[in-house]
Formats: sequence, structure tokens, C-alpha cells
Amino acid sequence: MIYTWAMENNSNSRYPFKFTPLMLVLFFLGLALCAAGFGLTLWRFLTFIKSDLSDVYAWLQYIILFFVSVFLAAIIIAMLIRSQYVITDKHLMVQFGFIRQRYELKGIYSVHLFKGLNKLAVYFDDFKTKYTVIVVKDIWYDDFIQTLLSRNPKIGFSFSTPEEEEEFKRKK
Repeated sequence: MIYTWAMENNSNSRYPFKFTPLMLVLFFLGLALCAAGFGLTLWRFLTFIKSDLSDVYAWLQYIILFFVSVFLAAIIIAMLIRSQYVITDKHLMVQFGFIRQRYELKGIYSVHLFKGLNKLAVYFDDFKTKYTVIVVKDIWYDDFIQTLLSRNPKIGFSFSTPEEEEEFKRKK
């Protein structure tokens, strides 16, 4: 087994998300909008301080605008820094910033590697209706699969070639 960039920590394997360039652009655009919103609110607040300070509605407006700007920036930064898959001894955790989703390894039915589409899917039932697509770098697929299989040998593994996928599309 080739050891890749996956970070080992207390028997937990971590695999960072692979964001597309479009996603990164959208994240940085969102951060720029948060900074612009915060700056505009600060500018309006500084002009407000020079006027009548007894307007409760204006105070609430500025508090909400500052909170929303900082909160959205924190969410975006958390997504950029802490989006990863963590495989523990008993769980596969998907962390997307502050959002966490946990799947038990004993609940994973199989893993399928689509070589034509270059996608990795984890299935939770035999009918392949409940699944999640794993979005990590292509070179980490083998290590990700080996880590899952080493933690739960009952997980099935399969792959399909580009030719098989093309034939399946034609049959539909």
C-alpha cells in the first residue's frame, strides 16, 4: 500500500476535500462580499454615530448586519480549512466546515470506483440508492479504499472501466 497525503492521527485517517476551481472562486467571492458588507456597514455606522444615537431600530440594524457579515465569513473560512473525510475505527465522518455527518462503518455496504467518470462512491445499501460520493484527490482513492476495507473487511469493493460505463449508458 502506498502511503499518500492522508494524515494519520490516533488511528484516524483524514482526507481533505478536493474543491473545484469554481468552488474556490465562489468561496473567495463570498469572502470578498462579506468584507465589502462589513466595510459598508462600518462606514454607515460611523456616520450614524455622529447623528442621533437614540434610534433603537438603527442599532439593531447595524448589529444584525455586522453579525451576518462575520458569521458568513466564519462559515466560508471553516469550509475552506476544515472540509475533510475522517475514517475512525467505527465511523466515516464527513466534515464540511462546522457541518458534520457521521456514518457507521458497519453500515457501509460497498465502495465503487468509476474509472471512466473518475468518481468514488460509498453505498449504504444493496440497491445502491443510498450513497455518498467521495470528493478527494484521485491519487488518494486507493488509500481511502484500503483504509475503509482495513477498518471493516465486510465492505465490498468494485470498479468499472470507462468502456463498461459507456455500455451501461447506452443500455439506459
